[in-house]
Amino acid sequence: MLGGTSELAPDPKDRRFADAIWTESGLWRRVAQSYLLTRDCVLGSVDELELDQKSADRARFALMQVTEAAAPTNNLLTNPTALNTLMETRGRSAVAGGRHFLHDLLHNGGMPSQVDTRPFQVGVNTASTPGAVVYRSPMFELLQYAPRAGKVYSIPTVLIPPQINRYYFLDLAPGRSFVEFAVSQGFQVFCISWRNPTSRQRGWDLDDYAGACLEAMRVASAISKSETVNIAGFCAGGMTTSSVLSHVAAIDPTLVNAATLGVTMIDSNVHSTLNMFASERTVEAALARSGKRGVLSGASLAKMFAFVRPNDLIWNYVVSNYLLGQNPPAFDVLAWNSDTTNMPAALHATFLDMWLNNALVQSGRVSVLGTPVDLGKVDTDLYVVAAVTDHLVPWQSAFAATRLFGGDVRFALSNSGHIQALINPPGNPKATYFINEAGNGDAEDWLNGAEKHRGSWWEDWSTWSSARSGVLRSRPRSLGSPRYPRLADAPGAYVTE
Repeated sequence: MLGGTSELAPDPKDRRFADAIWTESGLWRRVAQSYLLTRDCVLGSVDELELDQKSADRARFALMQVTEAAAPTNNLLTNPTALNTLMETRGRSAVAGGRHFLHDLLHNGGMPSQVDTRPFQVGVNTASTPGAVVYRSPMFELLQYAPRAGKVYSIPTVLIPPQINRYYFLDLAPGRSFVEFAVSQGFQVFCISWRNPTSRQRGWDLDDYAGACLEAMRVASAISKSETVNIAGFCAGGMTTSSVLSHVAAIDPTLVNAATLGVTMIDSNVHSTLNMFASERTVEAALARSGKRGVLSGASLAKMFAFVRPNDLIWNYVVSNYLLGQNPPAFDVLAWNSDTTNMPAALHATFLDMWLNNALVQSGRVSVLGTPVDLGKVDTDLYVVAAVTDHLVPWQSAFAATRLFGGDVRFALSNSGHIQALINPPGNPKATYFINEAGNGDAEDWLNGAEKHRGSWWEDWSTWSSARSGVLRSRPRSLGSPRYPRLADAPGAYVTE
């Protein structure tokens, strides 16, 4: 290999070595090969230690942070692309890179900026589907969206976003908005916009959020004059939705007609990157931090998620921003992702308990609003969508809903990752999803028998949901109702707090 004749080469998908100089130059080929060999040896050494799987995963993760940081592409002197850029720009790239570094040091917690957020304005070119705030509580605003179809389905759909992000990934931008798509299909769409909690709201727990979901559902029911509603929960909002469905099954079985879960962790024992951190000691440390501050800050959570994929979410931007002196890209998904929110300490504690003890799988392990959570007693029809390359919620974890919920479950497996799978409008030439019409059964058996479809799961969901959304009727002439009048235009006030 020292002569550069080894067959060892970077993965073709590894963008760090995409520049042709890494293969055309003998010198730089040796540099890349030396790094790859060293990295593989370091990471491979874990296999010689005879550790249990979780310990091995942790050791490999820690070593991966070191090996990825040590990549030659992260250093100006060993990155030929950066060196060439430095010469071509006569040093201007270094000046720009230094300016970016100082900005991030002062304003971004020392992390490289992933996005230029300046082109995006909430309510103007993102979160811009027409609608109104029709209800406001100290915890949430309820948005009702203006219908676009001539007739609407009688049963409304209430969207329940996660409590750890802004709701508007569901209404990202024209042409890329799930909300926009849903109203165009004739659905009456309501969406919760959670308030960003501070230390003063440290006591908001799962019961408070579940109660808020019930409140939103009943307001939507009253406005649309429907005795029942459909609900759709996403990510952590899906975990909340699962708990709410169990509670509703116990106290008011007719309130929810059908439900949807998107990229929702159901079985937390499924092997994942995050599960390697699951231990009483790490949970106690996390609880101590959020308990002291009153909230789990969105910035700290974003930083943790970034280190799960350091090449894509950290070092990629170190190279482009600092070594090449490029401005961060203007990308709506990343702009939304950088618009972080906090999680109250009490809810954080409950979610960690549910994660550590796999509470949704174990009937009665956790209670909500005084009733034990038992997914087997939820007999409403359920649509579950997961993502093939989801690094936060492995699709097998979401698939567990098919055996735990008591109703008829349709499972769809979308291409892409945790958020991109949800922002998946029709017309995307890269969009695909899997469906197995024969049934569910075991996760791997389901996948082996599934049919791959071109297009977006949104369309499949629309067909499924329209059959469970009542009858078509004339669309309302105005938003809200005499009891719940229009308070403000969407996206409301809480989304910018």
